[in-house]
Parts: sequence; structure tokens; C-alpha cells
Amino acid sequence: MISSSVLLYSVEYLILGDSSTIFMAFLSNMAFLPINVLLVSMIIHQLLNDMEKKNRIEKLNMVIGTFFSQTGTRLLVFFSEADPRIGEIRKYLVVKKDWGEKDFADVSRRLKKYDYAVKADSLDLANLKDFLEQRSDSLLRLLENPVMLEHETFTELLMAVFHLKEELLNREELKGLPVSDLEHLEGDVKRAYSLLVYEWVAYMEYLKINYPYLFSLSMRTNPFDQEASAVVK
Repeated sequence: MISSSVLLYSVEYLILGDSSTIFMAFLSNMAFLPINVLLVSMIIHQLLNDMEKKNRIEKLNMVIGTFFSQTGTRLLVFFSEADPRIGEIRKYLVVKKDWGEKDFADVSRRLKKYDYAVKADSLDLANLKDFLEQRSDSLLRLLENPVMLEHETFTELLMAVFHLKEELLNREELKGLPVSDLEHLEGDVKRAYSLLVYEWVAYMEYLKINYPYLFSLSMRTNPFDQEASAVVK
């Protein structure tokens, strides 16, 4: 680089024959050099940050996808079947292939106003307990994954599901529970259910934009669609 610079200045001197002008130009370039380095560094730094952020988002959504395929979708079936008011929002949760940003935003607004009135005595608590116990290791690994720190609401969902699992596992008998205890479990279920539905909608939107083939399968196995089937018709 130094040799190239000397060569170019030599050519410039041969053409202009004015060393003072060349020297002044050299000083001007040297004066601007720190600003030039700063601007280039800022641009490169921003590009690297954007690339790193994109990679983190990709890894995060891979983790979220693993959660829904192994645990989340099945939990949605458990909870929605015990929701006496599910008919009020079911039709809005049947995601279509032509949905856009406005459709997903509209569903998210509706979910924020919805009362997740799940009744604990309508749940198959024993079956739910066994299911969550089988997912203990995978839930723990998700909680330990450092990428989860990037997504506060999903981490909150994992904590809610993990807490519900602990509540169920710490009860030897789930039949004949007093009303007060059922109400307590209803609160735990409601917390996990509301966060789960909201995150599911957000994940479906992500798949719609980035992975159409994964979105297609998720749409055909929609836990809220009573006519859902993985078979392509």
C-alpha cells in the first residue's frame, strides 16, 4: 500500500511538477484520515451488528420452533379443549395462507382483550401432568439456552409452563382437589395459556414471512382448526 501511494504521488509529480501543491493535498488528506476511518468503522460496525442480530433472531426462532413442535402445539390442544369460550376466538386463529401483517396484528389485538377462562376441572390434569413430566428435560434445556435472553416474552412463557409443571408434579393426587386449589391451578393454566397463544401467533407470522414450507405444515396442523389435517387436499 505504501509503495502504491509513493508511485501514485510520483506520477502526480511528473504530471503537475508542483511539489508544494502535492504536499498540501497530502496534508489535507491526512487531516481527513481520522474522520474517514471513523466513518468507515461506524459503517462496518453497524453492518456486523445487523448480521449478528439477524443470526441471533434465526437461532431464537429455531429454538421457538423446537418448543412448539415438541411441547407448545400439544399444550394448545390441552388448554383450548378446556376453554369454554374458545368459540369466540377460534375462527380468528384459523390462519390462512393469504394472511398479511394486518391480519396477524388484528388477531394479536383481539387476543389481548380475550379472557382465557380455562376451567381446571375440565382439564385432564393427570394426562397434562404426565405430558409435562416427559418434557422436563427439553424445557430445562430451553431455559438454560442463553439465546432466550433475547426474547423476554418467550422466556416468560417458558417460566409459566415450567411453573405449571412443578405445580402438577408436586401433587401426588389430582382427583378430588378442593375448589381453592383448583382455582389456584386455573390461574397457573391461564397464565401459560395466554402467553402460549400470543407467542404461537407471532411464530406463525415469522414462518409465513421466512419459511413458507414450514408455515404450510403449521397451518395444516393448526390446533385451533377443527378440520385440520396434515394431508394436503
